[in-house]
Amino acid sequence: MPLAIFDLDNTLIAGDSDHLWGEYLVEQGLVDKALYKTSNDRFYDEYKRGVLDINEFLAFSLSALSSDSMEVLNERHQGFMATKIDSIMLPKAKALIEKHRAQGDTLLIITATNHFVTAPIAEYLGIPHILATMPEIVDNRYTGNVAGTPCFQEGKVERLNEWLTEKGHNLENSTFYSDSHNDLPLLKQVTHPVVVDADEKLTDYAKDNDWPMISLR
Repeated sequence: MPLAIFDLDNTLIAGDSDHLWGEYLVEQGLVDKALYKTSNDRFYDEYKRGVLDINEFLAFSLSALSSDSMEVLNERHQGFMATKIDSIMLPKAKALIEKHRAQGDTLLIITATNHFVTAPIAEYLGIPHILATMPEIVDNRYTGNVAGTPCFQEGKVERLNEWLTEKGHNLENSTFYSDSHNDLPLLKQVTHPVVVDADEKLTDYAKDNDWPMISLR
C-alpha cells in the first residue's frame, strides 16, 4: 500500500501545536509568563525562518514536561486539546485523510513536534502511525531530554528510513504533504510532493519544480 505522509503543524491543522502548547502553559500559569512567552515566540520565529537550533529548542520545550507526572500531563493535555486544538481542525484536511484511507493507503504523520503533544492529535485524526520527536522517559517520567534523532529537517528522512526498514515498507508511489521549507529534505524523497498552504520559501521552490500546491484552509 502506498504511503500517504502528512506533516501536522500548519498542514493538517491551522496552527503550530508546539507553539500553542507553550502558549497554553503560559495562559495556565504553569511557567514564568514573560520569560517563557518570549522564548517560545523566538523559537517559533527561528523555525519559520529556517534558522532554528533544534537542540536548543528541545532543551527549552521538553524541560516543561519533566516537572509533573504522566497522569498530570495527560490531564493537562486534554485541556490543551479542548482550548487550543479543537478550534484549528480543518474539515478539508479530514476529507483529504479520508480520501487516502479509502484508497487503502498507509497513513503516517511525521512531525518535528514532540510525541507527547502530537500523538493525541494523530489519534483524534484517525491516523494510526506517527513519527515525532521523542522525549526521553525514565521510570515513567519525562527527563527533559531527547530520545534518539529529533524528527526535524534531515532528521525526518532518517527517522522515516528507520521506520520503513522496521515495517518492511518503501516510498514507491508515496505522497508527502507539508507547508514548510524545513521539510524540503523529505519532500525531495517521495514520489509525489505536495505543498499545503506553504511558506514563501517552499512556495517558490514548488513553483520552480512544478510541484502541486493546495490549500486546506
